[in-house]
Amino acid sequence: MKSRYFLLAMMALLSVRAAAQATDKKEAAIKDMVDSKNYIFQAQTALPMHGGVRHLTTDFDLKVTPTAIISDLPYFGRAYVAPVNPAESPLQFTSTQFTYTTTPRKKGGWDVVIKPSDHKDVRQLLLTISSAGYTTVQVINQNSDPISFNGVIVAPQPH
Repeated sequence: MKSRYFLLAMMALLSVRAAAQATDKKEAAIKDMVDSKNYIFQAQTALPMHGGVRHLTTDFDLKVTPTAIISDLPYFGRAYVAPVNPAESPLQFTSTQFTYTTTPRKKGGWDVVIKPSDHKDVRQLLLTISSAGYTTVQVINQNSDPISFNGVIVAPQPH
């Protein structure tokens, strides 16, 4: 009977250890993506300044590469300047001139600040990335209300 309890305890200990190792591997993969500036933020919800949470049903993302920021995010909110093309979101853009700064968070994860210098409306993107990959993106605009998104970051798929 004691050997059965011992065997169950060992199995439980091994499964906890395996789960901890998997978590460590995921955190290392997320850190590598953040440090290498190579990931995709997949938006799941939008939180405009006015109004409620909007659950996003189609693919909206923010691609971060070492040489470009490619945003395909929706915008819900008040604009203070009329857009050139009202059919396009002010958050649909590509930036090749930007600063990218990372700061580790005290309890794990990272704060990332991206400041595009070649886009007239978006002043900065503030990403709060957890060690598990859950991410909040706050977009600070020049001519419209700020907006936030919740989602996850994933590795880009090789072509």
